[in-house]
Amino acid sequence: MGKVALLVMFATIFTWVAQAQNQTSWAKRVDTGKEVVTTLQFYFHDKLSGSNPSAVQIAQSAGTNNSSTLFGALLMIDDPLTIGPEPTSKLVGRARGLYGSAGQADMGLIMVVSYGFTDGIYQGSSFSLLSLNPAMNPVREMAIVGGTGLFRLARGYALAQTYSANSNGDAIVGYNVTIVTYV
Repeated sequence: MGKVALLVMFATIFTWVAQAQNQTSWAKRVDTGKEVVTTLQFYFHDKLSGSNPSAVQIAQSAGTNNSSTLFGALLMIDDPLTIGPEPTSKLVGRARGLYGSAGQADMGLIMVVSYGFTDGIYQGSSFSLLSLNPAMNPVREMAIVGGTGLFRLARGYALAQTYSANSNGDAIVGYNVTIVTYV
């Protein structure tokens, strides 16, 4: 009887270790039977300055330059997503899309962005965010409205918090994302 209990204990530990190795440090998946809840934590690097910016202005209104919020400015992005705030930390994907200044009196950015991943089991999967980003708030909540691959039919939310920003408009933003999909 003691050998059977010991065998069951080792089998359980082996299973836990095997499952842990399938998880990445920046992402966790929990299958509840009917739905899968995925939590992601990564950093978004938005670089407007330098010789190789990841965000470029593609349009503006006639009054954008006279607006304190740059109302009417529209930018196209191809921003790296990393596991840490350092630009040299491991790349896990890219955020591609656009955002524009949608607030006349406050810095509200309308975000239309696909967050595509290149790491682990998430390689080739993406989620889509379509939401207002009140950029001056310490923590911003934005809506996830769909996705592809493992995130097909995704719904959820992203919490964004600025890690650093400079006078050139470059910013590093931490994201904590919760996505619910069907099994």
